[in-house]
Amino acid sequence: MSLSDDKLTRTGLAASGAGRVLVIACGALAHEILAIKAANGWDHLDLQCLPAILHNHPERITGAVRDMVERHRDAYQGIYVAYADCGTGGLLQAACAEMGVEMIEGPHCYSFYEGNAVFAERGEVTAFYLTDFLVRQFDAFVWKPLGLDRHAGLRDMYFGNYTTLVYQAQTDNPALTAKAEACAERLGLAFERRFTGYGDLTTALAGLKG
Repeated sequence: MSLSDDKLTRTGLAASGAGRVLVIACGALAHEILAIKAANGWDHLDLQCLPAILHNHPERITGAVRDMVERHRDAYQGIYVAYADCGTGGLLQAACAEMGVEMIEGPHCYSFYEGNAVFAERGEVTAFYLTDFLVRQFDAFVWKPLGLDRHAGLRDMYFGNYTTLVYQAQTDNPALTAKAEACAERLGLAFERRFTGYGDLTTALAGLKG
């Protein structure tokens, strides 16, 4: 969302940051956002990422985003938040509305990668999702934080109600597919791969004009 003309004059952006947009993103999206930016030549976009591990503590996301927006607001014509709700219970959306910045639509990245409309239609309740990032970081973000490396019996507690591991693939990478299938086996789940590409993330970034 672009700042108003009077705000531009007040902050001096007309001389410094005019035309530039800052994307504040989850670290889990960094690789994908940089790939989309490079593929489209969107040189007016800058990227600042917050640690992906915040997803294990969603109560901290809103405050971290708020701090990042305030820190960089005067240096950019526009700021966009590349987080969905991500477990904040609507608090992130409320904060973004208060600060006058836009954010990506959807409950989480699994939804906007597949496309929010398609994801909602599926209505899946027994699927556990992984993205390219989470496949690469499965041990650091799933296996170890849940204590499965130390207490194998916890698998049934956490995943007993799941039936399928769905790998939402952003890229065609046989090595990642093989690793995702191995993750499904470790969790005792059936495996399904869906190539989503970047989904609604590309559409959202395409609308950001400096």
